[in-house]
Amino acid sequence: MLRMMNDVDEDMILRITPLLCGLLWGAYSLNAADTLPPMHWADESRIGKPFAKDPSVIRFQDRYLMYFSLPPFSASLAKPDSPKGWSIGIAESTDLIHWRKTAEILPEQECEKKGLCAPGARVIGNQVHIFYQTYGNGAKDAICHAVSADGKRFVKDASNPVFRPEGDWTSGRAIDAEVYPVKDRLLLYFATRDPKMKVQMIGVAGAPLDSDFSRKTWKQLCDAPILKPELSWEQECIEAPTLCERDGKLYMFYAGAYNNKPQQIGVAESRDGLTWQRLSEQPLVPNGSAGSWNFSESGHPGVFADKDGQTYLFYQGNSDQGKTWFLSVLKIDWREGRPVIVK
Repeated sequence: MLRMMNDVDEDMILRITPLLCGLLWGAYSLNAADTLPPMHWADESRIGKPFAKDPSVIRFQDRYLMYFSLPPFSASLAKPDSPKGWSIGIAESTDLIHWRKTAEILPEQECEKKGLCAPGARVIGNQVHIFYQTYGNGAKDAICHAVSADGKRFVKDASNPVFRPEGDWTSGRAIDAEVYPVKDRLLLYFATRDPKMKVQMIGVAGAPLDSDFSRKTWKQLCDAPILKPELSWEQECIEAPTLCERDGKLYMFYAGAYNNKPQQIGVAESRDGLTWQRLSEQPLVPNGSAGSWNFSESGHPGVFADKDGQTYLFYQGNSDQGKTWFLSVLKIDWREGRPVIVK
C-alpha cells in the first residue's frame, strides 16, 4: 500500500484535492440551503438538545428581545436548585437572525409552581409587559402578567393569575396570551377549550390602557369564541393568536391544529378586534415537505412589525414529532391588504 501511495503523482494530488473539497463543500452548502432557513435557532440548556417554543419578539432600547418557552430540565442536567416545570427564556439579537439567550423568567408564585410558558410581550410606554400562562393545571391554567424596565428583570403582578374566562362555552382555561392596544383599551387574546377540553378556540378580554392590568381591570368581551376551528386543516384547534395593524386593519396570525398534527399558520382580519374574518381557506404558512426542518409543523406564530415598517413572522417547527423544536422567521410583504410571504 505504501509503495502504491508513493507512486502517485504528488502534483496530481495537489491539483485534485482542492477540486474535490470544493465539490464536497458545494454539495453540503446546497443541501443546507435547501433545508435550513437563515434563522434556525433553539436552546439546548434544558434537555441537552435543541428545544425552544412559542416565540414573541419586540424591539426595546435599541435591541431585539425574544421571549420563548423552555422545557423542564432533564434529570441528567438538572441541579438541586433547578426550577421545576416550564420556564420562559429571553434571547437578544441585533439582526433578528442570530440570537443569544441572556436571561430566564422562572416560576416564583404559587400559581406558577408547576411551570409557566407561552409568553406574549408588548412595549407599552417605556416598559415591557409580558403576559404568559401557568402550565400543568389542565382546565385551571390561566393568564399571568409581569412588567420590566429593562426587558430582562420582571416584577410579577401580585394578583396573578390576572385572567381566566367564564361562560358555558369554555372550560375556564386560558393559555397563549397576546395583547394589543386598540383605542383606549388593551385587548387580551387567549386560547381556551370547550367544556369537554377537546376543542381549542380564541377569546378576547379588555382592560383600560392606562390601568395596571391587574386582575380587577379585565373584562371579558365575548360570550362565545371569536375564532374557532372550521377548516379541515385546523382540525380541532385554533391557538396562539398574534396581532399587528396595517392600514387601519388588525391582522391575526394563528396556529391551526394541535402540535405536529401538523400545526400550520393561518390569518384573519378585523376592523374592531372583536369580529374576525379569515383571509383564506388555506394556511399562509404550511408545514414543510418530507425531509425539511419543519415537516412535523410550522406553528405558534409571533408577529413583529419593526420601526422601519417591515413585518416579520416568527414561528416554531420541527421534523421529529416534537423531540426537538426550533424557532425561525419569515419576512411578510403586504399586497392589496393581504400578507404575503417573501420568498
